Amino acid sequence: MSLKVQWKLCWENQLERADHQELSEFFRKSYGPTGAFHAKPFEGGRSWAGARPERRAIAYDSVGIASHMGVLRRFIKVGETDLLVAELGLYAVRPDLERMGIAHSVGALTPTLRELGVPFAFGTVRHAMRNHVERYCQNGMASILTGVRVRSSIAEVNADLPSTRTEDPLVVIFPVGRPLNEWPPGTLIERNGSEL
Repeated sequence: MSLKVQWKLCWENQLERADHQELSEFFRKSYGPTGAFHAKPFEGGRSWAGARPERRAIAYDSVGIASHMGVLRRFIKVGETDLLVAELGLYAVRPDLERMGIAHSVGALTPTLRELGVPFAFGTVRHAMRNHVERYCQNGMASILTGVRVRSSIAEVNADLPSTRTEDPLVVIFPVGRPLNEWPPGTLIERNGSEL
């Protein structure tokens, strides 16, 4: 396993159709083993599942795409507080490089997060990813919030289904412009849009 990667940090508008095709295939292969449902949004050359990212960090090695993380600035509501954050999502690592870890992706994005001028970065992960994320949080670079529900818009509107969903994921927060202890209290986060 090689950890020698080259990072491409780009705005969404800088990606060409071929980039989206390559990312689409990467996401299908990365998310497919967790269930066909997770890979389905990436059919037809689509390289996003819900909200479309504003910036992307894409790691390449000699085989192709090794890792990806998307970023989207947005206002969320935490309890009663409106808060500007950089939402982190679309995180994936090629299966043969899974030990590469989240630290490499967030590390590559750190200058971009500072440039975006946000107080915090925020992301949600499945409870099955807890051990993976906890290793990253041990050094104080981030914190996991539990017992916090997140309400999001559904990306694809269906007349037979609700337009929002409320989940109980692990919420991960990363200090960017403010310390972790300034994250506002609250047990509900209103994403005010689709998950990244």
